[in-house]
Amino acid sequence: MSVQIPEAYLDLVQRPIVVTLVTLMPDNQPQATPVWFSFDGTHIWINTARNRQKDRNMTERPRVTILSIDPANPYRYLEIRGEVAEVTEEGGVDHINQLSAVYFNRPEYYANNPEQRYRETRVIYKIKPTHVVAQG
Repeated sequence: MSVQIPEAYLDLVQRPIVVTLVTLMPDNQPQATPVWFSFDGTHIWINTARNRQKDRNMTERPRVTILSIDPANPYRYLEIRGEVAEVTEEGGVDHINQLSAVYFNRPEYYANNPEQRYRETRVIYKIKPTHVVAQG
């Protein structure tokens, strides 16, 4: 069952905030990574390249935590615990380009390194919230 994000905290998943993604390593040690993301109203979408650590972690252990901290007030935050509901490579490059436009004001993620686009495969992880903690 998916959990709703409180309306008063929706801005923390609708604004372009770099969030912390926490995944689990093979030894169950938490691994935290700052990431761009998008929100479709139900799922948090995380985009990464195949064979990166977070890709391997989410594939093998599909439980994650996402922490979004309000840049204007570090005591106002949203912790989203969830599970991977879907993984797809379809639309991966388009999605990273959309994120690049929002976060970096550059509509082509690979603009500075076009060869990189052909050396990696982009993948989208759709995270279903299962527990939400809202503070501040």
